[in-house]
Parts: sequence; C-alpha cells; structure tokens
Amino acid sequence: MDTHTNPWKTLASEKKYENPWISVTEHQVLNPSGNPGIYGVVHFKNQAIGVVPYEEGYIWMVGQYRYTLEQYSWEIPEGGSPLGEDPLSTARRELKEETGLTARHLEPIVHMHLSNSATDEWCIIYLATGLSPGQAEPEDTEELQLKKMKLEEVFEAVESGQITDSLTVAAVYKLMILKLQGKL
Repeated sequence: MDTHTNPWKTLASEKKYENPWISVTEHQVLNPSGNPGIYGVVHFKNQAIGVVPYEEGYIWMVGQYRYTLEQYSWEIPEGGSPLGEDPLSTARRELKEETGLTARHLEPIVHMHLSNSATDEWCIIYLATGLSPGQAEPEDTEELQLKKMKLEEVFEAVESGQITDSLTVAAVYKLMILKLQGKL
C-alpha cells in the first residue's frame, strides 16, 4: 500500500478521560493546511473480536440491548481481547460465553479498524466451524438471546438496515463473498 508522511503536527496532548476500557486524549494540532485545531482520540484498551458461528448455511446470532444506542441489536458473538491476550483465545472464550458453542476450527476472515477517524480500535473477526453445543456463560452485564438464522436472512437484515453492528455487517458481507466464490 502507498505510504505518506504525516501532514498533522501535534503541539500538545492531554488525557481528558480514562476508565478500564478506554481513554480519551485531546490533541492540540496544526492540521494539514497549517491551521490550528483540536483532535480527540478514543484509545481502546481491548482489541475487538467477532466470531461467526457458521454451519450448513446458518449463523448463530446473539441479541441484546445496547445501552449506547438505546435499542436492541442482533449481532455475531463479540467481545474484547485485552491487549497482550491471544485473540484466538478470546474468540473461543466469547463464542462459549455468548452461545455455549465450541468450535473445532477458527479462522480469521476480517481485520479492520472500526472507526479510524476518532478511535484506534482494531478488530479481528473469526469464522467458527465444526461446532458443538454446550451451556452459555454470559457475563453479568449481558442479557442475551440466541437465534439460528440462514445466512441469506441475516444478509437481508443487513441490507435493509435492521442489523447495523459493524462487526456483523463486515462478517456477513465477507461470508457472502466466500459463498459466491464457492469457499463456504
């Protein structure tokens, strides 16, 4: 990929907020045209992990109320991997916690920044196959529902705007590409 030098100049930085999951830093900057301004950056202390439990054309979806959006959301199992923790271990843990499923195979299918204009949050999405059922073990902050849906049904929900979670949207589009290529 083409690389360029940084056209921004940082004059000063001050951490404005921090909790166990994020920190927010305000930077006094000179923007690319040389004008002064501010830039706020949200730093995530965890890496985002998504898991697509897939078998014979179906995906297991997790439903939960999302406080930030003040609405219910259907999405793939997902969670945070503390920096330094093996993302694959996190994927296995989140799959088990949220669905009760274990997978013989986990393969990374998407790597992405989630909102690179304001955060540094990085994500890996895994395809989970060779699934075995078990008992879910949700965290005390999670009140989850589980639903097995056809891939095409989830795709239609993404296309119609019913499903808007970024990890789920990216995962579903990737699965549709894999399916069209005959790799799924």
